[in-house]
Parts: sequence; structure tokens; C-alpha cells
Amino acid sequence: MPCCFVLTGSSTIYTAVDDVKPKSTVRLRRLDNIRARPRVSLLVDEYSEDWSALWWIRLDGRARLAAERSDEEGAARQLLTAKYEQYRRRPPPGPVIALDVDCWSAWP
Repeated sequence: MPCCFVLTGSSTIYTAVDDVKPKSTVRLRRLDNIRARPRVSLLVDEYSEDWSALWWIRLDGRARLAAERSDEEGAARQLLTAKYEQYRRRPPPGPVIALDVDCWSAWP
């Protein structure tokens, strides 16, 4: 599933549940999945009609929900709003997901 994210250093990635696409419920399957099976992967890729310019990176690790109103959650929200202009206009109101990266692979 596509997401907006920010990388801190080289070990933690943050994303947050936004309200850009209306959700029918606040009980999202992706959050239940993280609680039940925290091992996750994030795939970032670049597509180009020039196939020699294609690349991807896969980051693997453990996902968790940042504690509400914690310093970590606040810092993650600040990083996300600094990176994405859309979030400066309309900050994501939902939970912040942290991915603690323990390995990665890339191509080419």
C-alpha cells in the first residue's frame, strides 16, 4: 500500500495515518496487522520509461505504533510535515507507525 514516509538516520522510518482518503473506520486492518505480526517490509522504488534508471530498496524490520502524545510521536509528525507540503496544510491526525529497520536490500 502506498504511503508517505520519512527516514530518520538509517534505522527508523515513520509514517502516519492521514485522512486524505476518507476511512470508513478508525480501526484499520494495517494497524491490527502490525499488532499481530510486527515483521514488515517497506518497498521504495523509482519507475522510469528509461529502464536503465530503474531502482528499488526494500527495508525490513519491526513495526510498532508510537505512543500517543510521546516525544517520539511529536518528532515524527514534525518530520513528516516538514517533508510533505500537503501535511503542512493538513497534518495527519491518525496513529504514527514506526518501522525499526534491521536490514535492507537494493537493486541495482
